[in-house]
Amino acid sequence: MRKMEKIKIGKIVSAVGLKGEVKIYSYAGSKERYESLARLIVAAPGRGEKEYAIENVRYQKEMVIVKLAGVGDRNQAEALRESEVFITEDDLEELPADTFYIRDLLGCRVLEAESGRELGTLSDVIQNSAHDLYQVDLTDGRQALIPAVGQFIAAVDPAQREIRVRLIPGLLD
Repeated sequence: MRKMEKIKIGKIVSAVGLKGEVKIYSYAGSKERYESLARLIVAAPGRGEKEYAIENVRYQKEMVIVKLAGVGDRNQAEALRESEVFITEDDLEELPADTFYIRDLLGCRVLEAESGRELGTLSDVIQNSAHDLYQVDLTDGRQALIPAVGQFIAAVDPAQREIRVRLIPGLLD
């Protein structure tokens, strides 16, 4: 049996109230993601990790408030402060066609679509703009940002670990 990879989706930042709820800063695409989960893996600094069933999820502004089974009071919740929160690969949602998890794209070879010439390796996906930008570590040591839109991205094949891009003059200069 292969070991299931864990995916970090948040961090516990504090206890909430007296009944053992924890406040989570979510790294998930939407805070509502926690509603579809039955369990979380909590990795407490210096104390290892433990799986908890989720009893309840609610929100405080942009923060996720979760009641974990077995965490019954504020002291137990406070002990989990600064813990990282994970799910397993089994908990990942199915994505629409032509949509990919970033973790599946990182490290893919980036090739020029028409010639097949290797340009470099995808090292990051920057998501703080109107559209994602693929950061590519070029074979000559430089870096380039390629907009992740149809005009530039010809094909993405995570199974083959390849991304094929269309270049325009000046894009890599």
